[in-house]
Amino acid sequence: DGQDGSHEPPEIPESTVEKFVILVEEEIAKYETGEEKWPSCDDELSLLDAIDRVSKLTSAVAKFSSELKYNEAMNHSGSVLHHAMCFLEDEFHSLLQDSRTKQEAASSSSRTKQLPSLIYRFHEPERSVSPSSESSPCESSQAYIPENTERLHRIADAMISAGYVTECCQVFSIARRNAFEAGLPSLGFEKVGIEDVIKMAWENLESEIATWVKAFRHTITASFTAERELCEAVFASHRAISDRLFLGFANGAIVQLLTFAEAVTMTKRSAEKLFKVLDVYEAMRDVLPTVEALLPDDGEQDEPSVFADPKTEISSLRYRLGEAAVAIFCDLESSIKADNSKTPVPGGAVHPLTRYVMNYLKYACEYKSTLEQVFKEHKHAEKPSSFDEDRENSQTSGGGDGDRNSNSSGNDNYNPFAAQLIEVMDLLHSNLESKSKLYKDLALSNIFLMNNGRYIAKKVKGSPEIHQLLGETWYRKRSSDLRQYHKNYQRETWSKLLACLRDDGLQVRGSVAKPVLKERFKSFNAMFDEIHKAQSSWVVSDEQLQSELRVSVSAVVVPAYRSFLGRFSQYLDPGRQTEKYIKFGPEDLENLIDELFDGTPSSSIASRRRT
Repeated sequence: DGQDGSHEPPEIPESTVEKFVILVEEEIAKYETGEEKWPSCDDELSLLDAIDRVSKLTSAVAKFSSELKYNEAMNHSGSVLHHAMCFLEDEFHSLLQDSRTKQEAASSSSRTKQLPSLIYRFHEPERSVSPSSESSPCESSQAYIPENTERLHRIADAMISAGYVTECCQVFSIARRNAFEAGLPSLGFEKVGIEDVIKMAWENLESEIATWVKAFRHTITASFTAERELCEAVFASHRAISDRLFLGFANGAIVQLLTFAEAVTMTKRSAEKLFKVLDVYEAMRDVLPTVEALLPDDGEQDEPSVFADPKTEISSLRYRLGEAAVAIFCDLESSIKADNSKTPVPGGAVHPLTRYVMNYLKYACEYKSTLEQVFKEHKHAEKPSSFDEDRENSQTSGGGDGDRNSNSSGNDNYNPFAAQLIEVMDLLHSNLESKSKLYKDLALSNIFLMNNGRYIAKKVKGSPEIHQLLGETWYRKRSSDLRQYHKNYQRETWSKLLACLRDDGLQVRGSVAKPVLKERFKSFNAMFDEIHKAQSSWVVSDEQLQSELRVSVSAVVVPAYRSFLGRFSQYLDPGRQTEKYIKFGPEDLENLIDELFDGTPSSSIASRRRT
């Protein structure tokens, strides 16, 4: 510039400019054609400085392009600058690609060593857990040695300074996206289309969900942190560009992974899918704080973003997964109502429906805090009258951020999941009561109720989560029901037998009426034989309940029989008459009672004696 403020063309010797530009061009060509593709450290700085000078020279003379001599200088320097940028872009790409190649090799190696299991048994659902701290090819910045990261930084600075921001960012974005996709298989996850997920057999989809959860957690907690560090290191001088590139990477990675989760929500709902749906929900919930910490809010960004907010995407999908989980769990009521078989279970054993429901609830309640959370978010029904307000230890919610959600009942202690669980248990109880009426023998009906009631009680007692949700009041009520079933069984079976051992009607005018006594023994023998034959085939699989029943029967029958025998056996003539009417000793009764409830059909006692 002139001293008078006028803008005069600078005086630059043409030969000097020409020599300098040619020198730079030759230097670049040397590395393009030679064995050494990039200069050593000192030479690198010198070359980058020379390229920067060409950039500034081109920019300076561009202002005076109307002057012929400057136009020629600008064209030549511009051509060399473009050549230099292509050279830097190639090196930039090569450095980024070098890491990707290593990732693909590691990914391939990992796939040969670790194959995901394809089989998950319903009664042993596998909880998906957070990834370990083990290194993975997906951890982006760790794939580069510090020297290469620094070189990437210097090249990025040179390209951005020369006005090649778009080219630099494009190469970086594509390379990092490809590196991310190459690393996913190392975690067992392969990209699957939505249609393929929807059509996939559940056994296979279970496995895919487990590996997806692992990949998703790892991507958010490990890969994103590493990628952010890489962006900040390479574009250390350009924070806005660093933020934009990371946001683009994060958005692309999340969208790619959420496509699978989206497909899971579109599959047909069924009871066995609850646990994996909750695994996906928990993954979404658990990573959201990390995503919020890594990604700025819209108001915090230096410039508007063209990308959808990943936080919104995750929150939206998490909401739908929670909605699906609630619907699936509530469908358990429909399953119970639909089980209206008119065929009683042989021997009064535990009904398959009871086993299914209680095992299902046991595994569902391993997700207790999560289910409490989703029910508070989605189940807004009024508090049912069956919900026991006095239940102790059943009002506590472990639902994480779900605790912040209120519910329409207006009761802060109201637990919608506990209320739903009680509804399911009450419905199961009513269903079993109805099924017990299918038995013509009232004693067997009570054995059926005892078997199922004891099975339920043991499952509840064995699961702290279920016990806490149902409450002690509910448990005591069901225990009381069990005792009543026991009393009903005793009355229906053994009260009639004990009537044979009454003194009433045995004495006439002060002496024992032998015909009546003989008839009493005959009735007792026949009745006991019939009971033994029938109830030996009845099933009580719970050893403790089986023992309790046998002991209680012996405690009632054997002493009464021993006393009756002691008082009246003397009135029968010794020999054949005694053998004819007295078929059992007290010890015989004890042994025969110990054969009850084995589930093994027994022949009559009389026929066994003959053999």
